[in-house]
This record gives sequence, structure tokens and C-alpha cells, in this order.
Amino acid sequence: MRFVQDIPHPQFRIGLYAWNGKYILKIDAGPYEQTYKVSEMDVVEQDDVLTLLDDTFLTRVADRFHEMAADWQATQERHELD
Repeated sequence: MRFVQDIPHPQFRIGLYAWNGKYILKIDAGPYEQTYKVSEMDVVEQDDVLTLLDDTFLTRVADRFHEMAADWQATQERHELD
């Protein structure tokens, strides 16, 4: 996997990678990560991938991170590991 660039964001660490005919977006928030794969054939150029990171999408990413944290907390509580 080849690192392409970091994408600045105040809330997340976002990295763009290229691998096996795909662009890979890795979005990290603390101990959680979301990964999105975009075929190079679905975009004209690399910058097109960055246009996908609009406010609506990133709001949903933040919501998903909150859900992930809640799910993790709930399983720790169920198993008395919190």
C-alpha cells in the first residue's frame, strides 16, 4: 500500500492511500478506524476522491464513530470489563 497524502481535518486523522487499483481512505478517531475503498476506475483523478469528503459524509462518519464507541462500551459492560 502506497501512502498518497494526509488530508487535514480538525476532528479526524484522514489518510489517502493507493493500492491494487483502488484509493483507500482511512479515517481515524482515537481507537476507531473507518476505511473506504474507491476504485481508480470510478474517479477521473485523485482529487475526485477528496471531493467525496463533503460535510454530509463527514457528519455521518462522526455519527458512526459515536456508534462504534457506544457499541464497544456496551460490550465491555456486558462482560464486566469497563
